[in-house]
Amino acid sequence: MTLRVLLVAGEASGDLHGAALVRALRARHPDVAVVGVGGPRLRDAGMEVLVDTEHVATMGVTETFGTLGRLLATYRRLVRRLDEARPDLVVLIDYPEFNLRLARQAKRRGIPVFYFVAPQVWAWRRGRIRRIAARVDKLAAVFPFEPAVYNTGGRQLAEFVGHPLLDVVAPTRPAAETRARYGLAADRPVVALLPGSRKQEVELLYGPMCGAAQRLAAEGWQPITALAESLTVADLAAARGGQPAPVPVAHADTYNVVAAADAAIVASGTATVETALLGCPMVIAYRLAPLTYWIARRLVDVDFIGMPNIILQRGVFPEVIQDAVTPERLAAAVRDVYGRRAEVAAALVALRAALGTPGAAGRAAALALELVS
Repeated sequence: MTLRVLLVAGEASGDLHGAALVRALRARHPDVAVVGVGGPRLRDAGMEVLVDTEHVATMGVTETFGTLGRLLATYRRLVRRLDEARPDLVVLIDYPEFNLRLARQAKRRGIPVFYFVAPQVWAWRRGRIRRIAARVDKLAAVFPFEPAVYNTGGRQLAEFVGHPLLDVVAPTRPAAETRARYGLAADRPVVALLPGSRKQEVELLYGPMCGAAQRLAAEGWQPITALAESLTVADLAAARGGQPAPVPVAHADTYNVVAAADAAIVASGTATVETALLGCPMVIAYRLAPLTYWIARRLVDVDFIGMPNIILQRGVFPEVIQDAVTPERLAAAVRDVYGRRAEVAAALVALRAALGTPGAAGRAAALALELVS
């Protein structure tokens, strides 16, 4: 019989992890039909995309206002889908503010809910743990410390499956070939700029990143921008008041560029974990709209912003936050992390080990199928 799955991946990282999960589900249950919210990778994996991820992706509290109408329309459409199509399973990937509301609707209708990539309740709003436990049947955690957070009251809600990026993050060509492709000399250090996968991130971060790159270039560094597949060079120009990027741009080639770099300035998020897995020392940049940041400071309870530092429980990678995101501060942080290369290399080895072993999507798929067996 066909297994009918409704899946929601509201961000680019969720699209990536969701595609791996769909392929793993199909390997175990060939007759599976998946529909929902996703992007190009989920579409390539065979999912019927009802709403594109780019249509609903948001960044922060105030930034959400501009997409509120689209979010509500998408939510109502998916609730109707629960009633009309009656899927056998709902799969939710990160994106907690939206997905936990949809989980409540699924549970009211007696539809099992599987969560892949846990909401980060350990960072803020721990009170959501009870809500998650009431609305989710099984949770596949991708960080080793998460099951202890979720498995309270004797219930084994969460299980660590390893991080899905272990299966996908790898360069496809030698570093020397990548450098040659973009006109980068072999005997001078390269700094990669990763301003994010969302336009809001690029608007807030790319200008200061370019300023830092120009300062470093005067010292012999070779800067290059690793532009996310979801964005265009026009987005980079818009972030600089209509001026084109002052450094070379590599579009949809991030893994190769980072693997060939000696350091990177990275927007906080999934890209920091990808950069760590590629073995590149990094500076983590974090900047939000002022009101969003004001609210976040009062809600978030973590010592670090970047996931690599959170996993390691120490500040190996410099974090440059909000008003400190200036060309001078970013350039200084690059010099710092590059000067500690031996320490950073050892930390990167420890971080990779902490993320488990390859095969996370397969283990997650097995857990999901237990809910419908």
